[in-house]
Amino acid sequence: MEIYGIISLRVVVVYLLIVLIFRLMGKREIGELGIIDLVVFIMIADIAVITIERYNESFFKPMLPMGILVLIQVIFSHFSLRSRNFRKLVDGEPTIIIKDGKIIEKQMKKQRYNFDDLLMQLRENNIRYISDVEFAILEPTGKLSVIKKEKNKTGYTVGLIIDGELQEEKLSELNLNKEWLYDELNKRGIKNLKEISFCSYENGKLYIDKNN
Repeated sequence: MEIYGIISLRVVVVYLLIVLIFRLMGKREIGELGIIDLVVFIMIADIAVITIERYNESFFKPMLPMGILVLIQVIFSHFSLRSRNFRKLVDGEPTIIIKDGKIIEKQMKKQRYNFDDLLMQLRENNIRYISDVEFAILEPTGKLSVIKKEKNKTGYTVGLIIDGELQEEKLSELNLNKEWLYDELNKRGIKNLKEISFCSYENGKLYIDKNN
């Protein structure tokens, strides 16, 4: 009976500890986990199982690798918030799979994304016809975001400046150039990109959010 009591106590303590760890790591849906989050979650789960199974060993011994994993995740999250290049390196970038009702096979092959996956996720988004899709964007999490064609509205939100850094590839996607963007910013009294936390192009207009 003593063994069962020890195991039960360990289960409760480990459960509370993991809940605390996940709270510290921030709120994200399971389907939106990045690569680092997923790796950390799996490793913590494995360590937790070992902690419970090996009830005859020290309870505090597995706490060290758990703590290291949490520290790694917190540090990486900090870098992700501050550097878009780091986010791109770790999580990847969204990829346009369908544009104006046309499938971009080159991008599908690049992402190892097949037509069965595409059709399944279109059905999940209640899309009956590919021709009804203005943009279908494969997110870094593997989720397909679908934007339907609407009258008097074109395109989708495209980040041109993120955390004070110019996204030149996004300008190219929109057939715009740096000169045009700088001219628009000058009209609004903005001289330095570092003043901007986020600038996007939405339905033919610029949306600008300055740093607090």
